[in-house]
Amino acid sequence: MKILVFGSNGLVGKSVVDVLSKSQKNMTVFGSTRKDTNLFNYEETFNTISEFQPNIIINTAAKVGGIVANNTQRVEFILENLKINMNILESLKSFQEIKLINLGSSCIYPLNAQNPIKEEYVMSGKLEPTNSPYAMAKLTAIEIGDALNKQFGNKIVNLMPTNLYGPNDNFSKTESHVIPGLISRMHESKINNSEEFKIWGTGTPLREFLFVEDLAKAIEFVIVNEIETNILNIGSNEEISIFELASIVKKVTGFRGNLDFDGSKPDGNPRKLLDSSKIFNLGWKPKTDLNEGIKITYDWYLRNVKSL
Repeated sequence: MKILVFGSNGLVGKSVVDVLSKSQKNMTVFGSTRKDTNLFNYEETFNTISEFQPNIIINTAAKVGGIVANNTQRVEFILENLKINMNILESLKSFQEIKLINLGSSCIYPLNAQNPIKEEYVMSGKLEPTNSPYAMAKLTAIEIGDALNKQFGNKIVNLMPTNLYGPNDNFSKTESHVIPGLISRMHESKINNSEEFKIWGTGTPLREFLFVEDLAKAIEFVIVNEIETNILNIGSNEEISIFELASIVKKVTGFRGNLDFDGSKPDGNPRKLLDSSKIFNLGWKPKTDLNEGIKITYDWYLRNVKSL
């Protein structure tokens, strides 16, 4: 089985390549990066697929970021993600035999969707305003994939993971997701002996998190079991408040100051818990506890990032 992973230099891509390369199933994995393929260019994207001739493509390529980046780089988030998804999907018109596993995001679901959020709630209401451009790009990929399936017969599985974290994440202070952002900034505050640590929002929103290796193993599970569900949620089925999350990061990093929540800043979605019962019932479940996962992530950060 030949597997082509687009975006293999990112958080998810690196973990997917690592897990599939170690799989007991006979898999030949090629991790594609910007060095060999510009996914903003249709010809380059098509040529890479044509040359490798994979049985399966896994699309982990995306421009991603936290609430600040999503809200301030709205044009970049929709255009760059649209270009990536459109070039990969349009290329598959010529390769109906290739199965695509496309990575989406839980932000595709409406702001006021009932929790836990089921797959069928997609496009049933208004999106959360701070990341609606990114969500629209991901929704467009689902719609194009559905059109390809109906018109050309392509098999496409759209996986919707909850909030991800883990080694190889982006630890930028302004463009990262919540866990790596908290880790990097709180580590710096510890080093500087800061008395306070400021956090956007009230701390009350509830969030669900998934260790990236668990997602990679879910992708392996989908491949090995030949699952062909159109949209499939991938979550941990556990939620935690941002306040409680920050408290865990504080303990793991050893920061001794106070947590100061700024209620004048946006909270984003008040609650977002995926209903992952479909994949749970098929036999997959995550294995990494949040406390353990944050410790692993912080250890990786200390070894690989803090000195850069």
